[in-house]
Amino acid sequence: MPVLNEERHLRSSVRHILEQEYAGELEVVIALGPSTDRTDEIAAELSAADSRVRTVANPSGRTPAGLNAAIHASRHPVVVRVDGHGMLSADYIATAVRLLDETGAANVGGVMHAEGENDWEHAVAAAMTARIGVGNAAFHTGGAAGPAETVYLGVFRRSVLEEQGGYNEEFIRAQDWELNFRIRRAGGLVWFSPELRVSYRPRPSVRELAKQYRNYGRWRHVVARYHSGSINLRYLAPPAAVCAIAAGVVAGALLTPWAFVIPGGYLAAVTLGSLPAGSGLPVGARVRIPVALTTMHMSWGWGFLTSPRKLARRVIASRREPVAVPEG
Repeated sequence: MPVLNEERHLRSSVRHILEQEYAGELEVVIALGPSTDRTDEIAAELSAADSRVRTVANPSGRTPAGLNAAIHASRHPVVVRVDGHGMLSADYIATAVRLLDETGAANVGGVMHAEGENDWEHAVAAAMTARIGVGNAAFHTGGAAGPAETVYLGVFRRSVLEEQGGYNEEFIRAQDWELNFRIRRAGGLVWFSPELRVSYRPRPSVRELAKQYRNYGRWRHVVARYHSGSINLRYLAPPAAVCAIAAGVVAGALLTPWAFVIPGGYLAAVTLGSLPAGSGLPVGARVRIPVALTTMHMSWGWGFLTSPRKLARRVIASRREPVAVPEG
């Protein structure tokens, strides 16, 4: 579990792990980034209260570096990735281990079940689980069990992680997609199952959500440059929307008002698409869903379009081979 400024959710996240309905041994290894809140203090309290919880340092604060440090410090043949704001369902680990055995997969994962605690977070959760928000990604919207390009978090065979050299630490974001691409390219199976559910707490503000999705788009473009053939039309939709809306606004202002049909049509589609997504939610959450959807689409698309080429060149130059998980 790589954590950075997770005082709000860390205690609950670890509790959901320690209370797993799993007959085998388990350990929790928390990789501590340079937090500015009470995360380190809470982690120390958790470690003192239960010998199964340990901490390791992650000075850079980068998620893939923390993951590699935690994997290196762990000792069991199955590695479960957990985030500091993710809550595992009670039978998550037992089900994942069973699926590894039944499918022969290298990595299994399931549904990122976004759940909010206020109107804004409820709106983001609805947007993150709607097709209009994230397309046909099964780990967001659900679906039938089967092979997948990637899954949320993941439960891995340790041997596969060692064969692949762990996570590529140059990928600050999209490191899970990049690792799963390498696993699949090497002939390994990545398996999605709706039986696996992790409750996820969305970002608490428009600004934080925009930053999150801008980084997603930026680093997804880096993956596309680093691994040819890893892009598909779903990932091109947000940047195409950004270009179309920008062109419509400029043409509407300089040439003809009819061009405003493009951004107007987008806003109408987002508003209509938010209606089924908000079913059953309070009015305050429902009216915020179009804002969440627009923030996600535009930020992801802008991040993809503005992803600097030099960043991809630096990744390729510095990591011709996957990073190694030290032996131990």
